[in-house]
Amino acid sequence: MSGELTQNVIKRIIRQVGLECAAQGQTLSETLVAFMVKAIVLDPRNDFNMDRILTENDMQDLIQLCVTRLLDTTNPSLSTIKMQVYFDMNYANRDDLLSEQERILEGKLAPVLRAITEAGPRAQEERENLYQKIVTYVLLRSGLGSPTDIEAVREVTAALQSVFPQTEMMTFISLSKKDKEQQLKDLAMLVTGIRLYNKQCQKGGSGIDDLPAILNEAIPSATETVDERLNSCQLLAHRYTALLESMQEDPHRYSRLSTFKLKEALFNARQYEGFLCILQSDAITNAREVESLGVQFEAAMMVLKNTMQDKTSIESEDVFPLFMELSKLWTGFQDAKLLLSFLTTMTDNLQQFSEIQSQLFPEEMLASLLEGVTVKSDNERIKETMGTRVNVSDFKNQEWLFPETTDDFDELLIQYHGFCAHSVGVKGLTLVGNPAIGVLKHKEKCYVFSSKEAAYIFAQDPDKFIQLNVEKAKEYPELIQLLELHHQFEYLVPHAQVRNANKCSMKPPPKRDSGTQTDTHILPPTIVRSYEWNEWELRRKAIKLANLRRKLTHAMQTDLSHMRRENFTQVYLPKDVGTQTKRDNSSNVPKPQIFLKGLRGGPSPTTHMVVVDLTRPLDET
Repeated sequence: MSGELTQNVIKRIIRQVGLECAAQGQTLSETLVAFMVKAIVLDPRNDFNMDRILTENDMQDLIQLCVTRLLDTTNPSLSTIKMQVYFDMNYANRDDLLSEQERILEGKLAPVLRAITEAGPRAQEERENLYQKIVTYVLLRSGLGSPTDIEAVREVTAALQSVFPQTEMMTFISLSKKDKEQQLKDLAMLVTGIRLYNKQCQKGGSGIDDLPAILNEAIPSATETVDERLNSCQLLAHRYTALLESMQEDPHRYSRLSTFKLKEALFNARQYEGFLCILQSDAITNAREVESLGVQFEAAMMVLKNTMQDKTSIESEDVFPLFMELSKLWTGFQDAKLLLSFLTTMTDNLQQFSEIQSQLFPEEMLASLLEGVTVKSDNERIKETMGTRVNVSDFKNQEWLFPETTDDFDELLIQYHGFCAHSVGVKGLTLVGNPAIGVLKHKEKCYVFSSKEAAYIFAQDPDKFIQLNVEKAKEYPELIQLLELHHQFEYLVPHAQVRNANKCSMKPPPKRDSGTQTDTHILPPTIVRSYEWNEWELRRKAIKLANLRRKLTHAMQTDLSHMRRENFTQVYLPKDVGTQTKRDNSSNVPKPQIFLKGLRGGPSPTTHMVVVDLTRPLDET
């Protein structure tokens, strides 16, 4: 498709379809038109060959088919797609909604904030005008009253003067821009806490609504409305399912009901049910949050009253944190009110996409069609299959998960929004799956089934039935989001849109103008004059500091100081010095030559030995 239907061709077709629909009185969003164009090309029943380039005649046929489908107000499929587009374009979770609201508030306060932080008044009159701007900023940020309410302005001014008198304006003006902004936020919280305390003591509170009481009354009403509409659409889904099952069992009934768009109506009811479940969950979470905030607010107010009771003066560090805590809790009430208003609006606007049910199937007509048919709810179907489960030994190469053997079983990501993986492609029904039968894990994806028989059939060839579900989604494009098949139909996302990674969204990327401004030298200079980058210079200084051999320590003592401190003088003590020399000399002496005569004896019996010394004298040598 990306090779033949290029982006330019798609844009041209979308533009032409939108113009023709507008000419006939239907103004449709580009998101809806783009989705319908690609869904019709994808539907095999329309016989658009995706392997060849579309001719001009093919493009005209495609445009006419799109216009016909988009103008067919009696088709539940179109209502379902419109519902999906509306929900994706408008729904936001709690964090995203509050972040967007904070961004809007900052945008509204930006001019006032800029006028305060960038001003540098010197005259007394200018400082007074700046103080009035701070009062306006605090009032707008708190959301407790209007700047046109004189009584509210007086209360804010009095509360602000108690924590930030005008005598501190010069100190405030000398702060940096960032510090000014932070101090303004803190002042807004302090003033809000003071006004809430005064309202509790019946000493003020102009323009402050009793949000806890309002929410405690409005939340049950809104939750009840969601519950009623959820039960109604679930009953319709159960009835449509029963009729479709009876058509498959009774040929006579099939011929009678085949002209009705029961499957499209079933998918519409199931999608409406899914969106209402999301809103119901958000409403319950919001109700619990309000209940918790109410308890915390009462406790914080009681602590503040006990701290302030019968005291003419009190330290700021003791009460300021209590005032700020009150402000934070009140902001929680304001957020809860915003979320409740958003959920109520979403609930009311979604209802228009289910009105086609009453047009196609009035209550009297539906009652007559259901004669002799047993209608089962989702809970009843689950109870019927609670005693059955898959025998793992029947499957050698399949992995089955069960509640008692799998950690975090309830956290498993079930495919097809929890519907039976077998009934969607084979029967075209959205039967709720029962995880107790067994969860099949195939290619790292988990599937549930409405019966043991369906599980066994699917497990024999999972890829075959997965492909059948994909083909069914091509015939009924509303199943792509209902069954969460976006990963298999990525190319259905319109060219000018980006799908949110956390939810199956088709929102266009938000665009807005923005600007930034950087202050020059917002911080005082921090130049270190003693810094030296040259390592040789550092070496020279180090040697200079370490060269103490030529340094002397001097001390001096006077008559006034000799009894006050000890003085020391340090010198290098003298050391022993010695030298050593060497002289070579030699002498020569005669070799001794001494002989003995008469040792052998002679004729006489007595031996006479004579010693003869022939050694030369020393002076002859």
